[in-house]
Amino acid sequence: MVVISFATYEIKIGTILGLLYYEHNNPCGTRGASVGAETNMIKAVWNGKIIAESERTEIVEGNHYFPPDAVRQEFVQPSETRTHCPWKGEAHYYSLLVDGQTNVDAAWYYPDPKPAAKSISGRIAFWKGVKIVA
Repeated sequence: MVVISFATYEIKIGTILGLLYYEHNNPCGTRGASVGAETNMIKAVWNGKIIAESERTEIVEGNHYFPPDAVRQEFVQPSETRTHCPWKGEAHYYSLLVDGQTNVDAAWYYPDPKPAAKSISGRIAFWKGVKIVA
């Protein structure tokens, strides 16, 4: 595993079953770290279950944002948590519930992002131990 630390967040990169994954500890991070589109099949995995799977994620600040229809709704529960990112806007959260275990606020999305972040409107990203596997 490789750990990359920045002033405001940390990214861990490694492999699971020979597949590349990464995780981080800050959903807002520092603007401009990494932006782009991923065209490989990307999966979000937690507690042994695939939470989301898509060939078309948007990458912003190192986070894969999945289309809403790529997320398995049986594993997500709305949360009342809200945070604010200066350039993306207000983030809303989901908690994950898998096999009786809860991962509070492990997913977030921007329902009405600021113009600079329109590409991730409604898309869902993960953290808090959710593995992103390529």
